[in-house]
Amino acid sequence: MMFKQVGLYVILLTSACESAKILGVFPIAMPSRYILGNALLRGLAEAGHDVTMVSPFTEKDPPKNGSWRDIVLTGITNEHQDYIRKFTKFQWLGQYASLSAMITPITASFISEPLLNHTNMQKLMKSGEKFDIVIVCQFLTEATKALSNLFDAHLIVFSSFRMNFMLNHLVGNPSLPSYEPELLSSFPPGMSFSQRVLNTLYKFVMNSLLHLFTYPINDRAVKKYFPSPFNQVDLNDALYNVSLILHNYHVSISSPLPHVPCIIDIGGIHIRPWKLPDDLQEFLDNAKEGVIYMSLGSNVNSKDLPLKSRTAILNTFSKLKLKVLWKWEDDVMPGQPPNVKIGKWLPQQDVLAHPNIKLFITQGGLLSIIETVYYGVPIIAIPFLADQPLNAYTAQKEGYGIVLLLKDLSEGKLSSLIEEILSNTKYTEEAKRRSTIMKDRQISPLDNAVYWVEYVIRHKGAKHLRVQYLDLAWYQYYLLDVFAFILIVILVACILLKISARCVRYILNKFIRNRFTKEKDE
Repeated sequence: MMFKQVGLYVILLTSACESAKILGVFPIAMPSRYILGNALLRGLAEAGHDVTMVSPFTEKDPPKNGSWRDIVLTGITNEHQDYIRKFTKFQWLGQYASLSAMITPITASFISEPLLNHTNMQKLMKSGEKFDIVIVCQFLTEATKALSNLFDAHLIVFSSFRMNFMLNHLVGNPSLPSYEPELLSSFPPGMSFSQRVLNTLYKFVMNSLLHLFTYPINDRAVKKYFPSPFNQVDLNDALYNVSLILHNYHVSISSPLPHVPCIIDIGGIHIRPWKLPDDLQEFLDNAKEGVIYMSLGSNVNSKDLPLKSRTAILNTFSKLKLKVLWKWEDDVMPGQPPNVKIGKWLPQQDVLAHPNIKLFITQGGLLSIIETVYYGVPIIAIPFLADQPLNAYTAQKEGYGIVLLLKDLSEGKLSSLIEEILSNTKYTEEAKRRSTIMKDRQISPLDNAVYWVEYVIRHKGAKHLRVQYLDLAWYQYYLLDVFAFILIVILVACILLKISARCVRYILNKFIRNRFTKEKDE
């Protein structure tokens, strides 16, 4: 009853907000990013707004309410996916994973340049069109934030990751390496002393790279591709003019972190159960012993795994009584066991929702983590790149998963981990407990996101959510000027005390000498 009342309240507020022109820029050719952006923008269109989405993909079933327009970045998909495949294979080398993560901020031009130079994007930028809201997907695309200046719009940042070094400073969100593992690290919550040392160094290096490479690269992109006079915009003016951050996160998947008021958690915004295809429904229904579902996401192809790893996985699966459903990118799987069913594409949410799914073997992407927690399924995580190691080790720390590094993958190791998950009920119990937490909300993540976007519109940028930090110099935020003042006061006090002591000693010595001389004369 409470949920219905709150939902009705949100609907009434939504209807009270006039139709706005909203531009969503999601330029990364990764299905996971598009799924999230599409879920948000569809929700806004269904609420009656005029929505334009810039992305490498096309919406095949536009919303029936509001207005929907696609600006498709044709030709970018293959470039991005080729880069991601190469980057992923570099990560497979294992010992270079941290180095490759640190290279990430330097690759900013790979995303910004093709986007801003694209014919369809240039047409939009030179159209003279105005928007009320610009929503940009955050990932090294800092130049897109300047679109809010170009279109005279309020800026909202959509993050498909948890809060991180690229976002916190934009809105003054407190973030200390003592308790918050950095995004591209592999440290779980509750870090040891050595991990806190490394995390501190890592944070310093990543922030330095961000300011030395990412921002200058994007600033040059603005000056090169934005129409005059907006190509003279100071990128910092856009970076620190963020009205709202919509954050793909929920406290159920990890330990809570502090957030300033303009950060809104919307983890699970994309979850919309559908009916399973008949063949999958039959396969899962008939699996009386249960099913293991395996998918390495859209950026890592199972068919490209090293032969040694594939052989170990296949040998392990062939000895199981359970059935296995595996996302496999070819029509044929060499050495496919009879208990294994493959599919080039599988409706992951609906598969995980089936009661016969006992275990999910995943790469540890944040969407997969959110979905597995939502449906209460424990995981074995084989992380490869980006935030996957952090997500994987977080799941292990929180008790609903186990990490298996690719370099450690063997038939014996995988078999023992599967046995541990299936025989020890604590993993499933923890996953289901967190599922209950994720589902226990006043309103759905989508309704919450729509409400806050419209809140920014109603309050003309919601400047009252802006924290004082953004008006401070960096040395003021870290109290360096205060510490310097206190240090100077202490030094001056010490100097004055020392001078006073010398004066007192001098006077005493002179008094004693004079008295001694006088007594001697007498």
